[in-house]
Amino acid sequence: MKKILIIATGGTIASTPGGDGLAPGLTGEELAAYVPELADIAQVEVVQPMNIDSTNMRPADWVAISRTIMGAYEDFDGFVVLHGTDTMAYTAAALSYLIQGSPKPIVLTGSQQPMANPFTDARLNLYQSVLYATDDLSRDVTIVFGGQVIVGTRAHKQRTMSFNAFNSVNFPLPAIIRAGRIVRDGGVGMALGDIWPDGAGDVASSAGPLVYDRLNERVIVLRLTPGLSPRVFDLLAGDFDAIVLETFGIGGIPEYERASFERAIFDWVESGHTLALTTQVSEEGLDLGVYEVGRAYAENADILKGDDMTTEALVAKTMWALGQSKDPEVVRELFYRTVNHDRNPR
Repeated sequence: MKKILIIATGGTIASTPGGDGLAPGLTGEELAAYVPELADIAQVEVVQPMNIDSTNMRPADWVAISRTIMGAYEDFDGFVVLHGTDTMAYTAAALSYLIQGSPKPIVLTGSQQPMANPFTDARLNLYQSVLYATDDLSRDVTIVFGGQVIVGTRAHKQRTMSFNAFNSVNFPLPAIIRAGRIVRDGGVGMALGDIWPDGAGDVASSAGPLVYDRLNERVIVLRLTPGLSPRVFDLLAGDFDAIVLETFGIGGIPEYERASFERAIFDWVESGHTLALTTQVSEEGLDLGVYEVGRAYAENADILKGDDMTTEALVAKTMWALGQSKDPEVVRELFYRTVNHDRNPR
């Protein structure tokens, strides 16, 4: 029987009602006790590095979770991280960059209703996550939620109340879980070999993961809105090293009379700051070469292009890349390196 380490961090799954609303109150051991069926599929142990609402999750906590996993890596066959849903996609992406190409599964899950709620989704999500972590074909960082398995760099929380909280953005599901069975082909788009072929642009994992422990937190997401002043770049320059800019549509950036975004953006990168472009449309990605309003940025090598990546993955990857080097060429190489299927270049 495989050994699975449950890493409890708080979130809705652990929450109990109080005078000011729901807040994490149950321990990881108490959560596991609600699902005695776990003993039938795995030898489970629990650690609790934190017990927080995921709204309060920060990059330093991502590193702490990563270090908890790696500190126990040789002693367990898989890992299940219990996490709040609000920032789960960010943490899943961050762990994908901090622990790259893991041959052992690292699964994140949580719930839309607390474990003690009589109509909760927590028990099934926890059970299915441990089940997936015990499977011989499971690997790398994923989210298991609502019967779906989502690659860790491709998740986006789409719904605030429904049990199918997460979507997989621009990438097929590697598996679904139905009636206690993991289904990896048929009805989910691709066979496992098509999704995780050996050496298909991702970090090879046969010899174990590549592990990093440095992130640069000075990254901000800026969403374009009609009429936004380009002077916002000057306001951000002192506090941030990088901007993930969410453009309009397939890559539209406005150019107003006497208010030049083009000049502001070029000044930003020429001053040594990092800029990654994406779209605020969640599906199908960025292509700066289609319209005149984006073409000025398409050929500038200093401007990073997010292709079809999620904003969550772009934030985590930019923090990771800048955490390894300040050299723009090195940052660019790291940014365009495919990790856990995070991007499909155009």
